Amino acid sequence: MPRRARIVIPRVPVHLIQRGHNRRACFLEEEDFEYYLHWLEFFATKFGCEVHAYVLMHNHVHIAATPHERDALAHLMKSLNQRFVAHINKCHERTGTLWEGRFKSCLILDPDYFLTCMRYIELNPVRAGIVEHPREYRWSSYRANAEGSENSCIAQHVHYLSLGSNDAERRAAYRELVAGASNEIATNLIRCATNSNHIIGDPSSELELGAALAGRLPPGQRGRPKKGTT
Repeated sequence: MPRRARIVIPRVPVHLIQRGHNRRACFLEEEDFEYYLHWLEFFATKFGCEVHAYVLMHNHVHIAATPHERDALAHLMKSLNQRFVAHINKCHERTGTLWEGRFKSCLILDPDYFLTCMRYIELNPVRAGIVEHPREYRWSSYRANAEGSENSCIAQHVHYLSLGSNDAERRAAYRELVAGASNEIATNLIRCATNSNHIIGDPSSELELGAALAGRLPPGQRGRPKKGTT
């Protein structure tokens, strides 16, 4: 059965996930996390992608990014993965496949779902039981988005900027968002859309998408997530 074509539209944010082969560890020591983030920033800049949120788990990666060109995200991930696999194989004396095929992704057209996706990404270590609070996990963008820690890899999306009129207001609003009760329906929708390469939101709102992509909405999508329950 042919694989579903990936949808990428310039200037529309994307949530992507890349898993380790057989869900095995891809990051074996701190240097590996640092190496990945360095080259993520490098190739994002080179190929014209803005990274808004990320988390590096031991056996998978989540990233929310906006490509400026149709092929920018593919070029970013291809170059990043090639560089990272070479590093892992050399430093840890291994061979063979590291990643489980190509990355999976979904377009996010709705502002509320985009913020829900950021929250979903940065709460991964909490859901996994690694930490009690997202600020305790070093390899995510939470401290940059919620607390203003310096992170040159992160570019603030307009949906994030809409949370307040200044940095302090935005960070406070985002902390409140992350601390709020979980909306499992919205979370499961994001998982489903990403694994199936669907879109989240109303495609009629995007001129470049049009009605032709309406069929790529994931099952169960019913408008925006409720405020305060993301």
